[in-house]
Amino acid sequence: MGAVSLRLVLDPDLTPQLRAEIVALWVDVSNAGGAVGFVPPVTAADVRATAGPTFAGIADGPDRLLVGYDSDRLVAVLIFCDNRFPLKAHWCVLKRVMVHPDTQGTGYGSALMREAARLGRELGYEALHVTVRDGLGLDGFYRRLGYREIGRLPGALRVAPGDDRDEVLMWLDLTPTD
Repeated sequence: MGAVSLRLVLDPDLTPQLRAEIVALWVDVSNAGGAVGFVPPVTAADVRATAGPTFAGIADGPDRLLVGYDSDRLVAVLIFCDNRFPLKAHWCVLKRVMVHPDTQGTGYGSALMREAARLGRELGYEALHVTVRDGLGLDGFYRRLGYREIGRLPGALRVAPGDDRDEVLMWLDLTPTD
């Protein structure tokens, strides 16, 4: 299985090169129809406007970056986003979950999410939360990994005039069950 060759790294040095690689991945994922904050067509300039505050939250703030490499090529990213609110400190949101489009079907997405769950427990989180754009089948991917739908915001995402999608809220309980 291809996932064996995925090397995952938590909190890599956020160098200018890594920032550029993340932006390039984000552009490729977005332009392939990935639901990571944009609707195609997307340019690197479009992504950099959003990436700046995202990188600041990682470099200066409480957010954590998990990246995945196939050899030396960046092919996967996700961010553990701190809720920045004491009453929600026991869980976090996973944002910008991305796997390069040309690696779809290799198991990299599942490997990335399994590592996020493992690290989430290690970091002391009791649950992980992701939001999913409805209509792409992503909720099925997360369900197979143990996430459950806990709600949806109807028509919350306007991907085009006349094309509003639900934002699906997914939750993974990380506490042991007896």
